[in-house]
Amino acid sequence: MQSTDVTKNSKNDQIKKLILRILILCTGLSFVIVGLFSDGFKDVMAKAIRICLECIGIG
Repeated sequence: MQSTDVTKNSKNDQIKKLILRILILCTGLSFVIVGLFSDGFKDVMAKAIRICLECIGIG
């Protein structure tokens, strides 16, 4: 009887982990989408270009 309990618990744990991973993935994707729609990539690109130009001594 204990082996079935252990099996059920491990399956429940696997399902919980899968749900948590899916939630984290959806949260990350939603942040990426919000950043794209708010033109966040332009700010990041401008800062990256500025840093690169400063590193090589042009900016």
